[in-house]
Amino acid sequence: MADTTPARVSVVIPCFNCSATLQRAVSSVLRQSRRPAEVILIDDASSDNTWPLLTDIEKGYPGWVRLLGFTQNQGAAGARNAGWAMATQPYVAFLDADDAWHPEKIEIQFAYMSSHPDVVLCGHGHRILRDVDCKPDWVLVHGSTLQIHKWALLSENRFITPSVMVRRDIAQRFFPDKRHMEDRLLWLQVVLGGGKVVRMGTDLAATYKRPYGAAGLSSNMWKMTLADVDNYRVLHAAGSLSLLGTYLLMVFSILKFMRRLIILIMWRAWGRR
Repeated sequence: MADTTPARVSVVIPCFNCSATLQRAVSSVLRQSRRPAEVILIDDASSDNTWPLLTDIEKGYPGWVRLLGFTQNQGAAGARNAGWAMATQPYVAFLDADDAWHPEKIEIQFAYMSSHPDVVLCGHGHRILRDVDCKPDWVLVHGSTLQIHKWALLSENRFITPSVMVRRDIAQRFFPDKRHMEDRLLWLQVVLGGGKVVRMGTDLAATYKRPYGAAGLSSNMWKMTLADVDNYRVLHAAGSLSLLGTYLLMVFSILKFMRRLIILIMWRAWGRR
């Protein structure tokens, strides 16, 4: 018989001017085969209809949905940290207000984390859905779960934020002053701090954003690259990276940007024909 008790997971969803997508995200939590124990929604000083929508959701699920509202924008990192601080459960899962989860995400990921207490951060695969009305309810294909070591994570970001579940009591938090790549910095701080990090080979999240570098603006790509380079600076300043390793990773990040820029230019040129 399936376990219907709430999973000991706090879900944290930062919200900023997301009234058009918020219901899709929350609905994907409601549809979970095993619901999390609580959902924490943080309004990051939205200027649209987000706050009234949040209060309506809270009224519909009293005690299960908890709200926090900022009068000044904190950015995703600050909002997630605030929700994390409110969390009462031993595990925290992150969802962005414009993304969604497969109905079995919490059940599968929580079961793995519960049975592997040495794992402090667990991520999984995701799918990019082009249709904003498409529900993330595909037939699951279960791949292998692999430990992600530091150099594998330093060379490439292996997780999107809505795929990650962490132990609530880890020491690291999102870097509050960063507006780009703050999630990647947290993953790196965890693995370089000696935490065991794994990736489940199952797609359990859906994102409706265009992939980074595929068709986005080159200026946004450059901001992301600069943020990635700054991540290495932060890690070096904390003593987690050697000077040589820091410089090599910075150069590698810039080379990746140049490759993506060339691909973007070619894509645009080809698309005009």
